Amino acid sequence: MLQGWTPPGLWALLLWLPGLLASGSDFKHHRYEEMVRALFAVQNECPYITRIYSIGQSVEGRHLYVLEFSDNPGIHEALEPEFKYVGNMHGNEVLGRELLIKLAQFLCEEYQARNQRITRLIHDTRIHILPSMNPDGYEVAARQGPEFNGYLVGRGNAREIDLNRNFPDLNALMYYYEKNNGRNHHLPLPDNWEQQVEPETLAVIKWMQSYNFVLSANLHGGAVVANYPFDKSRYPRIRGRTTHADTPDDKLFRKLARTYSYAHSWMHKGWNCGDFFDEGITNGASWYSLSKGMQDFNYLYTNCFEITLELSCNKFPPESTLPGEWMANREALVSYIEQVHHGIKGMVYDENNNPIRKAEISVAGINHDVTSGVDGDYFRLLLPGTYTVTASAPGYLPSTSTVTVGPAEAIQVRLQV
Repeated sequence: MLQGWTPPGLWALLLWLPGLLASGSDFKHHRYEEMVRALFAVQNECPYITRIYSIGQSVEGRHLYVLEFSDNPGIHEALEPEFKYVGNMHGNEVLGRELLIKLAQFLCEEYQARNQRITRLIHDTRIHILPSMNPDGYEVAARQGPEFNGYLVGRGNAREIDLNRNFPDLNALMYYYEKNNGRNHHLPLPDNWEQQVEPETLAVIKWMQSYNFVLSANLHGGAVVANYPFDKSRYPRIRGRTTHADTPDDKLFRKLARTYSYAHSWMHKGWNCGDFFDEGITNGASWYSLSKGMQDFNYLYTNCFEITLELSCNKFPPESTLPGEWMANREALVSYIEQVHHGIKGMVYDENNNPIRKAEISVAGINHDVTSGVDGDYFRLLLPGTYTVTASAPGYLPSTSTVTVGPAEAIQVRLQV
């Protein structure tokens, strides 16, 4: 080696090192006021690509703030998919909260640095980040601190209700419809459902009703695995175990889970926290059956496909581990957002070129339909392959097309009814 010559790879490391050290020193656990300040700091730093809005309040009156990234914040652009991340649903599972705060900072910084990948992602996607769905529970857990936090202290909201057991149970209705050739999407909510859920759950459901989300993940802790629907088993336990409860999109959900697992530094290796999950993924029900969960509700009530990411053995990890956890999850968090750009998308029109809202988009062989949004645009995540796609709407004749989906960007398919 020539004296005084530094290998190119080492130059890259040296260039990154000051930033890594500086960003590493920023890692801390954020109490509610600190989290709010951090989000507004990002909005102030990147005002033209961000917006902060509240979807509601917790039992104790804390706002559930969302930070949005888009090249046109506050506006849904036709054919631009909506994506969301939800953290800290269980108040004492805190890593997701910190990762989402850091992700927001990272997206802002990389956009300013003209990182082509991040710039394209923000220009082509509307990204919504809710770092804490359960700020009240977090404050209970934080008062205990990382050293003394119990497994359940702060898990629920201020009324000690588990928010991931608080959504309307649509699985039982879905399983009934499966046997009776009934509806396979956007299932009806029960009467008086608003009085049956907690304020935080109500806020999130109203949020889902307000935005046509396409893809989502909610971030948890206590294990390291990517968990996909269904969470609720169709059948009673067999030999003491629940069985796999697949959705009509089971292969797609497996691919989404693997996307995160393999982009994560060690999730895909399988052995974590004393458990083994092949490829670092699991069907929810085959792990344990759960009723009234959020990921199943997304799939059965909206157009959104959601998985649950369990990201740490320790629910409230020490601050010293946060930089390493960020580096382990950074690529996975970005790669997962990019999955929203696969499958097919397009507009649904009538014969006079008027966009049709709430048209149903069905794919032959997959018993789960999606609907077009208020602007007439639709998004249907699909694996590569050739599909027969039909659009239908009340008062119109159905329209069918054959489309071949590749592994890259979503294929645009105009549908006319």
